[in-house]
Amino acid sequence: MTPEPQPTAAPHGDATARRGNATDPLTAIETVFRIESPRIIAAVARTVRDVGIAEELAQDALVAALEQWPRDGVPDNPGAWLMATARHRAVDLVRRRENYARKLQEIGRTLETTAPPEEPSAPDDIDDDLLRLVFTTCHPVLSPEARTALTLRLLGGLTTPEIARAFLAPEPTIAQRIVRAKRTLATKNVAFEVPYGPDREARLGSVLDVIYLIFNEGYAATAGDDWLRPGLCEDALRLARLLAGLMPKEPEVHALAALLEFQASRSAARTAPNGDPVLLRDQNRRRWNRLLIARGITALGRADTVSTGAPGPYALQAAIAACHAHAYTYDETDWPTIATLYGLLATRSPSPVVELNRAVAVSMADGPAPALEILDTLAAEPALRDYHLLPSVRGDLLLRLGRTTEAKEEFVRAASLARNERERQLLLRRAEEAG
Repeated sequence: MTPEPQPTAAPHGDATARRGNATDPLTAIETVFRIESPRIIAAVARTVRDVGIAEELAQDALVAALEQWPRDGVPDNPGAWLMATARHRAVDLVRRRENYARKLQEIGRTLETTAPPEEPSAPDDIDDDLLRLVFTTCHPVLSPEARTALTLRLLGGLTTPEIARAFLAPEPTIAQRIVRAKRTLATKNVAFEVPYGPDREARLGSVLDVIYLIFNEGYAATAGDDWLRPGLCEDALRLARLLAGLMPKEPEVHALAALLEFQASRSAARTAPNGDPVLLRDQNRRRWNRLLIARGITALGRADTVSTGAPGPYALQAAIAACHAHAYTYDETDWPTIATLYGLLATRSPSPVVELNRAVAVSMADGPAPALEILDTLAAEPALRDYHLLPSVRGDLLLRLGRTTEAKEEFVRAASLARNERERQLLLRRAEEAG
């Protein structure tokens, strides 16, 4: 289904400190590193100018934490501890390279002032290491698939199995893409920067795609015990806003920002007090953030203003999200318009997942029977063979048609495919209710 995000989190240092001290050291290390690794990699990559080496240095900091925290206790600010450790390892690496003597002086000033070294930049450049990392890993020397996989790994902090899940691709394939991508960036000496002019425009599509995928992983984690990863949603929304300021004449940039604003507006209503998912139809819409909805409407208006042609895929998705945002109750949702918009999206950016979403909208606009016909055409799609939402949606349609036994079987199958524990439990409960 269309993604619905998570609330903006507290500043990472404070949040991770509280989370780290509240549990045992090994759990704290895993949690903190998962949250902080993108910032650590981005900061270190600015120093060493190699994203592969930056990832290795971040892993070195993780190893140091595994050695020291169980013995000495979790630091008050574990994220800052990891960042400082990785940066010092970067300094040691640079110190061993004689031809980096000048850079070492800049790094020394960085550690003293806690500010990144000054570098020449274009007049409209934005000094943000995470944004630099996105543009670097989306360089055109990489294939589109490699760009997305590498950025999800470095910026999203996703594991290879999680990325494979997002791509609906085999794990060995994703692992090879990531290794080759890091090697290519190193051998081609790709600069760690936010480019400008034609170079920026050439990478824009990939940058938008990976920001969207990072947000989606935060909105509905592919694996683990928690359904949501708020930090990823926060980072993705912030990057989308930065891009909107950086490229004010690009309609799809504003459209992506609008989409994420709309989705993020539902955050407070998306989970129960115990962390369980709350389906869209059951959400208390009075808890939706009207300020974020207003920001989404404004951003979508900007996209329309600067657009000179047919709406792009993010503009169409933002329009769909706007339909949900304008409905004060689930029953007031303009499902015929949403179904039409999904039809346009299927034409503009065809994919099995878009068709799956279109089937959901058609089921609400025209009933479950025609939607089930759409799903029947998707049954043989290789990309959806292990995708848990296909049997989940099918189970919902069968339940509405009164075919409860079949519906229960589909929910059980969906639960067996789901890798997120919260989502798996939700699907099992739906199976019990169907039976």
